[in-house]
Amino acid sequence: MADLAMEITPAEVAAGLNRGEHIRLIDVREPEEHAICHIKGAQLIPMRTIPQHLQELDVDDASGEVLCVFCHHGVRSLSVVDWLRRQGVENCQSMTGGIDRWSLEIDPQVRRY
Repeated sequence: MADLAMEITPAEVAAGLNRGEHIRLIDVREPEEHAICHIKGAQLIPMRTIPQHLQELDVDDASGEVLCVFCHHGVRSLSVVDWLRRQGVENCQSMTGGIDRWSLEIDPQVRRY
């Protein structure tokens, strides 16, 4: 899984999911934001709690699973991906534009805020 880009677009995520790739969606927004809207199947792990979840996020690269981390606009998720990579978790990417861009480009049923 070497040389995985730091960021991935919502279109690339959606295409990967449609192809059946092992993409695990990690929502690092706060519970109040998650209550407004969320992507079906995504796991909520607020940014401040990421260090407590490090062990479960550090999956074996051989599994082929990629963590797609997202937030509202992509700033927090990029910070989380940077931190995870510094902890040795290489199989993670930040979704550019976050859930807001997902709503605009992929699923208009996901409410914008």
